[in-house]
Amino acid sequence: MKDISLDRIREARRLISPYVHRTPTFSSRYLSSRTGTEVVLKAELFQKTGSFKPRGAMNKLLHFSDDEKARGVVTVSAGNHAAAVAYATSIQKLSCVVVMPSSAPRNKIEATRGYGATVILHDDMRTIFDRVDQVRREHNATLLHPFDDPDVIAGHGTLGLEIYEDVPDADTVVVGIGGGGVISGVATALKQLNPAVRIIGVEPIGAPTMTRALQEGKSVRLEKIDTVADGLAAPYAGERNLEIVRQCVDDVVLVTDEEMIDAVKLLMERAKLFVELAGAAGTAALISGKVHNPGKKTVLVLTGGNLSLDRLKSWL
Repeated sequence: MKDISLDRIREARRLISPYVHRTPTFSSRYLSSRTGTEVVLKAELFQKTGSFKPRGAMNKLLHFSDDEKARGVVTVSAGNHAAAVAYATSIQKLSCVVVMPSSAPRNKIEATRGYGATVILHDDMRTIFDRVDQVRREHNATLLHPFDDPDVIAGHGTLGLEIYEDVPDADTVVVGIGGGGVISGVATALKQLNPAVRIIGVEPIGAPTMTRALQEGKSVRLEKIDTVADGLAAPYAGERNLEIVRQCVDDVVLVTDEEMIDAVKLLMERAKLFVELAGAAGTAALISGKVHNPGKKTVLVLTGGNLSLDRLKSWL
């Protein structure tokens, strides 16, 4: 956290503000009455490209040198980061290659191509970072890492600034964890603004990257990933992200895919918000009782809304 000060996060906001939205917050009377805590939803699904990812991607891109930009950008993602980098590079008129898992939702692959990126599909999520490194060397391109980078983390920290400004009296903030990028940024910002706030991370049982890293004291590459929440299916947690979680995050809990699916349907029915599984992880943790905050105020970060209609249809 010492490398990512509030000044650095505020500078990130100044740089990216022309390119991203300041997303709204909503109260939820139904969720509040059901869970016994005053619930506030941070609706990051209304962000550019439909997720929080442009915050970090754009901030990192704006810190690249002219030589790094000229060589083009390569990245790796199951979907939301892919679209965010494609969006950011299209604005800057840079070439972009994205390695995506073959199992990525078709809507996310098509969105990434729609922003002008070249997409390379890879069959094995466990070796996908090896594949992107190969592509980087082949193209002599500049890597934009999806989560383990201080500029990416600072960009995501702008989400924490907005939460504090809109809900300064929040007792608990609940955020999903994939590789750890968004929770690192949000926690870094909020703990500097209000050290008393609780930060709770949520992972799928089938992709417990941060849980394993905390248990073993180092980043661990998962041998098996078994979740349909593609936005939370990183094969490992970043080293920087792990260190920030150690310092700033109060607890990490696990939810099932079924609990996230139930949360997606509940948010559609009661809050009229179209949220993908990764974005509903915090809601799943709260309504399943894995996060408790009785009588207080809880912010649930709805990180994205790029839900496949075909996938949704199969759940209804």
